[in-house]
Amino acid sequence: MFDTYFKRYCKTAIQLGIKKTLAIRALTLLVVLLSVLFLTAAIMGATGISDRILNAIVNEELRSIRQQLATQIKDPDQLNAAMEQIKQGLIVAYGLDKPWYVRTPDMILRIITLNLGNAKTQQTFTGSIKIVDIVMERLPNTIILMVTVLIINFILGLGVGVKAATKPGSLLDRFVSLYSAVSYALPTWWLGMLMILTFAFYIRIFPPQGMYSSPPPPDLIGKFLDLLWHAGLPIITLVIALSGSWIYITRSIVITTAQEDFVTAARAKGLSERLVLWRYVIRVAASPILTNLILGLAAYLGGAILTETVFGWPGMGRLYYESIMAVDEALILALTYVFTLIYVVARFILEILYVLLDPRVRY
Repeated sequence: MFDTYFKRYCKTAIQLGIKKTLAIRALTLLVVLLSVLFLTAAIMGATGISDRILNAIVNEELRSIRQQLATQIKDPDQLNAAMEQIKQGLIVAYGLDKPWYVRTPDMILRIITLNLGNAKTQQTFTGSIKIVDIVMERLPNTIILMVTVLIINFILGLGVGVKAATKPGSLLDRFVSLYSAVSYALPTWWLGMLMILTFAFYIRIFPPQGMYSSPPPPDLIGKFLDLLWHAGLPIITLVIALSGSWIYITRSIVITTAQEDFVTAARAKGLSERLVLWRYVIRVAASPILTNLILGLAAYLGGAILTETVFGWPGMGRLYYESIMAVDEALILALTYVFTLIYVVARFILEILYVLLDPRVRY
């Protein structure tokens, strides 16, 4: 009876400890997100960017209202007087009659909801110029491309990196070190242009740019195959440019873990190398490898700016580049917030996985 109550007590204590740990992590990350938003809003207000964004929103609304009133009010003087009255009302509604530091809470709310009006130069494929529509349309395109690259690099890193770590100094290990150095040094934009020149213009296996053919295939299977065909070159380029670091990092983590005392003790017990590798080395090395995976996912979802631009891939990276070139302050702000939010969510997922993988973390 005592053992049963004791086990229940220990189980309850562990569950409470996990919940407390995750609650503290979530609160910490929420503070980080709010701090970034506050600093962003303060910088925007102090530099006058928020005034320009709000004035652009007001002018866009006035343009739409003027078109509607022009069909009802024929007298130009009456129309101008009505528009001036509406303009003053919008200025008060958006807080442009107040200093920027008074508008900071409202600006933070607008950033959170992506309610930053319309983009200057960008629009969706359906013609919408709302920033929230543009971001939500481009994000899935980046997910399709970058998550595929991430999965391939993770598999290569885990397979080749672990294999090279088990045979340090071998021909495979030397090749991995050389390939990692070359891969890390390759600029993705230069490699992308080289791949386009070779496989799109000389050999003509892949299309040079775009996400679909023009016009795209009407059937679902044909459209999917067309997407794979267009994604081939950017995926190959990013895998070549990024896989070397994944393989070498995994190799270094596994080699460092394999030199620990508990691994030596496991070998001294007479356990097989395969059992030692997977139970004692890989299991302990899972946490740093997982850190690399989750944070890599957060970075990848931001898009490969130059790679997406070179291949004409309509993702978040290309959108960021185009918004910077067009000096679209509202769109740049929205993308910065989305990238920060992705990082915070990825960190919280990582904290959950840490607690599940390593019980020591909760203490």
